[in-house]
Amino acid sequence: MLCAIYRSPRRADTYLYMPHPADFTKLPEPLQQSFGQPIHVMTLALTESRSLARLSVAELKQHLTEPGFYLQLPEPQENLLKTLKPKESFND
Repeated sequence: MLCAIYRSPRRADTYLYMPHPADFTKLPEPLQQSFGQPIHVMTLALTESRSLARLSVAELKQHLTEPGFYLQLPEPQENLLKTLKPKESFND
């Protein structure tokens, strides 16, 4: 199975994985609007020997079959203010 990977011009570190060749008309309308015009990054052959950063090849194939795409969002950033906050509240 071939997988095409696209990045979003509107959202940093946001990628869309679709079966190759990609049919963007199958994406939900809200996703099409928020993602923007996809920018092709690469096309991969999905083999069991390939490793991916965030999910297995089997999981990706499942997403590409149903719902027909996989949306990779950026990892949440650590809020450093929360780590510096005192554990106790001054109002107690």
